[in-house]
Amino acid sequence: MNVPLFPLNSIVLPRGRIPLQLFEPRYIDMLTRCLKEDRGFVVVLLREGVETKKEAAFYDIGTYVRIIDFQQLDNGLLGITVEGQGKVSVVRSWQEADGLNLGDVECLMDEADCKVPERYTELPSVLRALFRHPVIRDLDMEVDYEDARDVGWRLTELLPLDKQEKQRLVELQDPLERLSRLQTLLEALEQD
Repeated sequence: MNVPLFPLNSIVLPRGRIPLQLFEPRYIDMLTRCLKEDRGFVVVLLREGVETKKEAAFYDIGTYVRIIDFQQLDNGLLGITVEGQGKVSVVRSWQEADGLNLGDVECLMDEADCKVPERYTELPSVLRALFRHPVIRDLDMEVDYEDARDVGWRLTELLPLDKQEKQRLVELQDPLERLSRLQTLLEALEQD
């Protein structure tokens, strides 16, 4: 599958949502093409560089997203909300003359469906607390607090972790391994 790549300093995972502001011509054109062709794009985490610069290095595991809402913002920019569909691996990437990154991607296998084990009951509670924040509540995401994938994905997106750690969590394919790592990271955050 050949798709546009959107390098960000943020991540989104399957069933997650993220609001974006578009103002660069390359991304306005990308949005127009995606809407016209009823297709999405891939959000990848920046490894080096800045979101607004054409020179940027990014990780090769990201999330295919679809546009679920768009509107003109008060600041004159175009605002969109995207929702993660599935994790992908960027097999090959290149940059168009206008600076838009494109890539050949392969869909990764779906993660195993499993319940949150008893030993991680604190994690859904932390997630519920995060979902009380108005900005997160406004994204209108549905969360299954008993699903290890959902809990792990949302905590990976929302916790204040450095981007290398977030990417390591994104790349995990085992929801229980992700919960274990998140539990350890939360304990470290509480000690700081």
